[in-house]
Amino acid sequence: MSVIEIESEEQFTKITQDEASKLVIIYFHTPWAGPCQLMATVFKTLAEANPESVFISVNADDHAEISELFEVSAVPFFVLVKDSTILKEISGADAKELVAAVNEFTKKDADPASNASSSTTPTTTPVAPIAAAAASSSSSNGAAAPAKEESKDELNARLEKLVSAAPVMLFMKGSPSAPQCGFSRQLVAILREHQVRFGFFDILKDDSVRQGLKEYSDWPTFPQLYMNGELQGGLDIIKESLEEDPKFFEATTA
Repeated sequence: MSVIEIESEEQFTKITQDEASKLVIIYFHTPWAGPCQLMATVFKTLAEANPESVFISVNADDHAEISELFEVSAVPFFVLVKDSTILKEISGADAKELVAAVNEFTKKDADPASNASSSTTPTTTPVAPIAAAAASSSSSNGAAAPAKEESKDELNARLEKLVSAAPVMLFMKGSPSAPQCGFSRQLVAILREHQVRFGFFDILKDDSVRQGLKEYSDWPTFPQLYMNGELQGGLDIIKESLEEDPKFFEATTA
């Protein structure tokens, strides 16, 4: 089967519903990301070799509503789905991991008896249905649950302290030495290139902050950069600000 290029949210919904009983592999990409060019070839080859599965290609820039549903913050990004359940998510241009994942789940489909008798533990546990994917992010990203339930006021008070913890605060996936998404990696590189001293917070380690900051900032994606307690935006906004004013960091942190 050839790769299906998504042209609308309606088309995406129809395909995922009509083909729900099959293994569906969704590929999120952008035309400007170099690694996506390589993975597009791998993805096409996999589609041709696995006609029993459904391979869907989604331009993350053109279809933000679909990207947000799966919390796509870096490309390339792959989601393997069956029976409206996410089986595995892969972030980054790791061709071997993608091939292994497709082989793993197509093999299970082809030989259910063997799968049932196998003692091997699946690499991921199926999570919530697609329609609730965003709400179930804490189940799929491995983030630890908070020790106790915070009230909204308590969380907002904590967020207010966090965003002002340093003159420049980066809320990112991973750490500066080990970013867990391409957008976070790029923003760290920009800050280092401009010799900006900054604090950071790994939102993957605290799901309350990860979800709460989206509402607090009124900004749905990560990374998020704060300066002097004020949100400056994500990667694209910072790039635009630097294009307009090469001394953007100097002026903002003065």
